[in-house]
This record gives sequence, structure tokens and C-alpha cells, in this order.
Amino acid sequence: MTSSALGRDFRLLWSAAVSSRFGDALRTPALALLAATLTRDPRVIAAVTVAGQLPPLLFGLLGGVYADRWDRRRTMALVDGARAAVVAALAVAVALDRAPVVALLVAAFLLAALGTLFDSASFALLPALVPPNALPRANGRLQAGSAVAGGFLGAPAAGVLFAAAPTLPFALDAVTFAVAALLVLSLSSPPAIDPGTARHRGSVWGEIIEGVRWLRGHRTLWRVTLLAAACNLAISGILAVQVLYALDVLRVPPAGYGLFAAAAIVGGLAGALGAGRLAARLGTVPALGVVLAAQTVALTGFALARHPVPGGLALAVFAAGTVIWNSLCASYGQRHVPARLLGRVGAAQRMIGLLTAPVGAVLAGLVAAAYGTVPVAGAAAGTFALVTLVAWRTLRPVPSRELSPTGV
Repeated sequence: MTSSALGRDFRLLWSAAVSSRFGDALRTPALALLAATLTRDPRVIAAVTVAGQLPPLLFGLLGGVYADRWDRRRTMALVDGARAAVVAALAVAVALDRAPVVALLVAAFLLAALGTLFDSASFALLPALVPPNALPRANGRLQAGSAVAGGFLGAPAAGVLFAAAPTLPFALDAVTFAVAALLVLSLSSPPAIDPGTARHRGSVWGEIIEGVRWLRGHRTLWRVTLLAAACNLAISGILAVQVLYALDVLRVPPAGYGLFAAAAIVGGLAGALGAGRLAARLGTVPALGVVLAAQTVALTGFALARHPVPGGLALAVFAAGTVIWNSLCASYGQRHVPARLLGRVGAAQRMIGLLTAPVGAVLAGLVAAAYGTVPVAGAAAGTFALVTLVAWRTLRPVPSRELSPTGV
């Protein structure tokens, strides 16, 4: 099934997602470059990155609540409009040479905070736009488009545009958000989730608890969430030392590191395009176990490699598995979570996954400092082997009686 076969609304959503991702890929490195022109203090530069990472942890669950309360199409459009305004203001400040570090911190924080609401609404809206059996393919297409827009187009262009004029990446990012907002507004209005939901809303905290309880009560989805969190522990560890491992262990020339890193983008693109086929052939839940096994083999090969070529190939296979896993997990949740809870359950899943990422990065840094990067790669492979074993023993499709609107 092609993107066109998924329907007009999906094409609009896909175009909006790709537009936003292209802008993100321009803005993120441009923020780091701009910070480096203002100060050489690594603590301040790191703070800009942290400012963009905190909001999902602080406001992720809250974003899920409002994604379930408000019209999701309009919410996405308003959020993108607001993000366009924030980046446009930053572009003007840069052009006028009036963008201090505090402005970068505020902009990064606001954009990420708005993004938590957008992500929850987008996740919850997709099942209203495509048939249930097309969700794996649709999620794969979204990830493929984002990979191309971000990895192949946006990231390489960011440095060139910034060198030409520091304001250009931010101005173009504002345009991409505005375009995305208009595309989302062009979507057909999805049917109301539940006419009685608005009359029976509880407190924000009560609605958060309702979403978490539903997730906790759904056996398969809860196990998938915990497995994903364990995987993120290993993935963040590998990412934290990837550049050192490539340069010191695989002997990748510094000039060739960009090409080496591109292997992950190519692998991710291949995985995104193949996610739907794999789910159709094996079923979503069995496919998750197969993907974990393939990633374990790839990560073991990466840990044993001592040359750029096998290391790059292993990295590509591992990245393909990561994208397939993400696509299938999203599709499974979108298919089985009641529509009125999709924003909150999806936000809870993302929150649990995010909690382990900084732990993995910190542990990897400590281990690498004491023993080198090779043990980090070995520990990551061991973690995936353990996760795969647990998945093969515990993951089972949920019987139809457990898929009632109440969740369990």
C-alpha cells in the first residue's frame, strides 16, 4: 500500500509531519551553533540542549490529557502556529543581533513544551484517518518521511544556511511550522470521540491516573512499554559513546564520520518502509519479538566489529530494527487503546520510555571513562539479549475479550 492508497487525510498529515521535521532538523543544530557563537562555556551550551529535553518529562502526561480533551486537529494546527510564532520571533532577534543565551533557552523550552501536546494529539489522531490494518504502514511512512526530511535534507542544510546567515535556519523553520499548521487545518474533521466525555471530565490529575491505569491494566501494552524502556537504556548508552567508539575502536576517519553516521539513517529508512510488510506477514506482536532478536544480533556484531564497514552495516540493521519497533508499538497502541484515552496512554508510554534514557547515557559515560567504550557496546548487546529473552517468554497477543472499551 502506497501513501496515496492511505487516503487524502493521511497525505496531508504526512506532509505536515515532514515539513515540521525538516524545520526541526534545521533549527536544532542551528541553536547549538548560535549558542557557540555567544559563549564557549560548555555548561551553557549543554543547558540549551537540556532546555529542549526537559518539557517532555515535565509536561508529557499533561499534554496527553489535553490531547484527549480538545479537538486534536485544531490543537495540532494551533500548536504549530504557536511554534511558528516562537521561531519567527527568535529569527527576528537573531537578525537584529539581540538574541542572548537566555532567549535560546526560552525558545528551546517553549518549542519542546508545545511539542509534547502536538505529539500526543498527532498520535491520537492517526487512527481516525486510516483503517486499523493500515496503521503499521502509515506509521512506517511517517517515520520514513521524517528520516528523509531530517537526516538527508534538514541536517546537512542547517550548517550551510547558518554559515550564509544565522537567521536563515530559524526563518525557514518558522515557515515549515506555518505550512504544517495549514496542512493540518485542511484535514477532514474526525468524528467526535464521545459526546458525553466533556460532561464527565474529572480533574487533570484524575485523567492522568485514568490513562496510566488503563495502560497498566493492559497486559501486552504494559509489557511492551517496559521492554521499550529497557531498550532505551541501552540505546541511549550507545548513542552517548557512538562517536568515540567509531573513532577509537572502529577506526573511522574523522572526515568519514558523517558517512558512518548516515548508515543509521539509511537503515532507519529501510526499516520504516518495511514495517508494514513485516506486521502483515507475522502479526504485530510476533514481529516485535523477531525485531528484538535481529537487533540483538546486530548490536552484538557492532560490539565485536573492529572495522568501519561491518560496524556501519551492524549500525544500519540496528537502526532499522529501532524504527520498525517504534512503528509497530505505536500501531499496536493506536489499534487497541480506546479513542478517548489515546492521548493519555500514548503520553504515559513515552514518559516511561524517556525516564531510562538519561540513566543509560550517564552509565555509559561512567563506564567508558573507567573502562573504555567497548564494554559499553557489550553491555548494550547483553541488555538487548535479556530484553529479547523476556519478550519471547512474555509477549502474547491480547485475547479479544481484553479489548473492551474499558480496557481490561
